[in-house]
Amino acid sequence: MATLIVEVHVPLLPAPAVAPDEYQYPWIDDVEDFLADLDEGTDGARDYDDGEQHGEVYIFFLTGSDEASVLRAASRVATLARVPRGSFAMVTDDEAAEFGLGRRVDLPVSPVS
Repeated sequence: MATLIVEVHVPLLPAPAVAPDEYQYPWIDDVEDFLADLDEGTDGARDYDDGEQHGEVYIFFLTGSDEASVLRAASRVATLARVPRGSFAMVTDDEAAEFGLGRRVDLPVSPVS
């Protein structure tokens, strides 16, 4: 049986007000911290795999008990303070041959909890 995966695609843009000699993408760490807290068993969603850069986006992977719960968590990722706007989700499964296959969902979905 396939496992539900929600890919959160975030535009790979530097955070605002970051000096040129500093790490340009501190929001990646913010999202990873958020996802680590999900692993504690909250919200019906959890981190599925390590995030990775794919072209012009950084992709984070979530899974969980049901699609609505995982999309709520994905929406919370998209609305974290330093995360660049323009994120979207791809609802897919662990049997997909590559990234970006599935149904696209603009983030955040309403309502964000």
